[in-house]
Amino acid sequence: MEHRIGIDVGGSGIKGAIVDREKGELVSERLRIETPQPADVPSVARTVAEVVDGLDFPGPIGAGFPSVIRDGVALSANNIHHDWIGTDVAKTFSEATGRKCTIVNDADAAGLAEARFGAARDVPRKALVLTFGTGIGSALMFKGELVPNFELGQIEFEGVRPAEQEFSAKARKKRNLSWDDWGKETARYLEYVQEVLNPDLIIFGGGVVKEWEQYHHLLPSTLRIVPAQLLNNAGIVGASLVADGALS
Repeated sequence: MEHRIGIDVGGSGIKGAIVDREKGELVSERLRIETPQPADVPSVARTVAEVVDGLDFPGPIGAGFPSVIRDGVALSANNIHHDWIGTDVAKTFSEATGRKCTIVNDADAAGLAEARFGAARDVPRKALVLTFGTGIGSALMFKGELVPNFELGQIEFEGVRPAEQEFSAKARKKRNLSWDDWGKETARYLEYVQEVLNPDLIIFGGGVVKEWEQYHHLLPSTLRIVPAQLLNNAGIVGASLVADGALS
């Protein structure tokens, strides 16, 4: 079936839509509900079920989740309640929604979407997707294949660990930084990432892509950096790709 529901669980919002997986396009309105606070297990599960019910479409679903994910289980909780650590997210969401649910790291979902339909589609070797939101998510693609659970938001940079505490989109607002100041700081972070990974292309994702014109001229001109072609829908589209338990 070419249409599936994709869910993107974020630190500030839980978003979902019906996706045409042949075209990589949303075929319904994007439904968004604020992430409950605290974002504990029962509260988030109920909200995911509410989003799924609101979309009113049958079949299995795929969900991107802000954690290192192994076999459907959350192994970290950087931007979600710590009670999620060790929780079988796939089972929890399946029970809450009454249907099979496959889980993938949220940034990995964005990487899958960009590799299939977006800016990483024709990159012959390494493409890196960075999603700037509540934290910094990262997805590394090698020859179009995902290297899962790549957590560049958790590295130490300029004495800050995890780096996302100072360089994420949420941190920009918390620190009251202008787009110019944030762009300059992010440029240094990108140069460091480039030195470590040497990707052929860096793709900017997350909510900050809506403001691309505000800061992109401050990013290192020596690096190949482009905005995500699927913009902030990449996570939803990528999640839909895993809805049947594997890449569709």
